[in-house]
Amino acid sequence: MTMHDPILVEVTRGGRVESAHRGAFAVADAAGGIVLSAGDIDRAIFPRSAVKVIQALPLVESGAADRFGLDDEALAMACASHNGEARHAGVAARTLARLGRDAASLECGAHWPMLPAATQALARAGQEPSALHNNCSGKHAGFVCLACGLDEDPRGYVRPEHAVQRAVKAALEEVTGHPLAEGSHGIDGCSIPTYAVPLRALARGFARIATGEGMPATRAQAARRLREAVARHPFMVAGTGRFDTLAMAALGLRAFTKTGAEGVFCAALPELGLGVAIKCDDGASRAAEVVMATLLRRLLPMNEAEAQAIDALAAPVLRNWNGIEVGRLRAAG
Repeated sequence: MTMHDPILVEVTRGGRVESAHRGAFAVADAAGGIVLSAGDIDRAIFPRSAVKVIQALPLVESGAADRFGLDDEALAMACASHNGEARHAGVAARTLARLGRDAASLECGAHWPMLPAATQALARAGQEPSALHNNCSGKHAGFVCLACGLDEDPRGYVRPEHAVQRAVKAALEEVTGHPLAEGSHGIDGCSIPTYAVPLRALARGFARIATGEGMPATRAQAARRLREAVARHPFMVAGTGRFDTLAMAALGLRAFTKTGAEGVFCAALPELGLGVAIKCDDGASRAAEVVMATLLRRLLPMNEAEAQAIDALAAPVLRNWNGIEVGRLRAAG
């Protein structure tokens, strides 16, 4: 992080700015041309879950998804950071069942659902969370499927030397155009390697996801298939009340958006041929969401219904425990 990054988002209370979030963003075309930017877009950052659609490319282009009959819900879940609601856990279980496997094959770890209501429902039923409720279970079910499609033992698929992670790393390098040095990775929350990539390269990569330009035909087709699956089933990629589900329910194929941990957000905008990559220096997801919504409003012409949905995400209301409005988030500048 750098203090040279501008303030992108302000938090207001009582008509005053109470807090502020600094960060950087890049909007690029598939050739890497920068259309719009702010802050340091050349500093490498961990994109975390924002690149799940790129990580899912080998699942589709290898033929594994077709070999095991994965449907659009399963493909959308392969790109997801979901709430762990019953539908999410169910699709992950169904995907594994197609492989003759169950939750024991997942190496992402278990945690309670991200949605409080889903956690409460699980607890009321006297159940403990499993790896199916992990927000990355769909991606990991996809990894198990890819391993089986490659006729590899899925065990240890989270390790960088496994065939699955080698394929994922190669896809990330080729799509972003950014070389990833061996051993340069960190470990993500779900235990797979995460590689640092500059915002400039991430934005270019998402422009390629949007357009298919700069990618082989099979990869371009895989990217489109994943975007279409998510557009058909936006609930599967996040869930109740979540930005990605709300934005893509409103915009459909016009925008693919994906959040990542620590204030990262990426998007592909097919009709404009552009990709977007955002990083908030303090890791605040709430700020990254405001920046993304603001950029969507600036870049995409919208009808009234689309604009209403995205405007609500660009200036979310802050309420106290009595439901009284106490402030808002807003884009700075």
